[in-house]
Amino acid sequence: QVQLVESGGGLVQAGGSLRLSCAASARTSRTFAMGWWRQAPGLEREFVAAISWSAEAVYTDSVQGRFTISRDDAKNTAYLQMNTLKPEDTAVYYCAAALTYYSASYYRLLSAYDYWGQGTQVTVSS
Repeated sequence: QVQLVESGGGLVQAGGSLRLSCAASARTSRTFAMGWWRQAPGLEREFVAAISWSAEAVYTDSVQGRFTISRDDAKNTAYLQMNTLKPEDTAVYYCAAALTYYSASYYRLLSAYDYWGQGTQVTVSS
């Protein structure tokens, strides 16, 4: 069982930055990928970014160049650095862990993940 706890969300003005953290209760070095997803009110949960055990990162097009995913296995923590935030980035952000090896692109799928955090709210004002 892996427990994930997100932190770092909050209210920020458009153009600002936030860094989300995801602390895992187990060694993240045992996970094949860590991912970030988000869900805005009334919408489905959508993929944001993922990073594999080999540090290969994939992003959804809307955040490419603005967000950076990283992981520190020594701290059992994954991060999402979010820059140049836009109002449309407003959502609850969820961290997820995948215990199965897939090619990096497969981690864009909800079904790739085994554990989820409770989420942290990110609100971007215009």
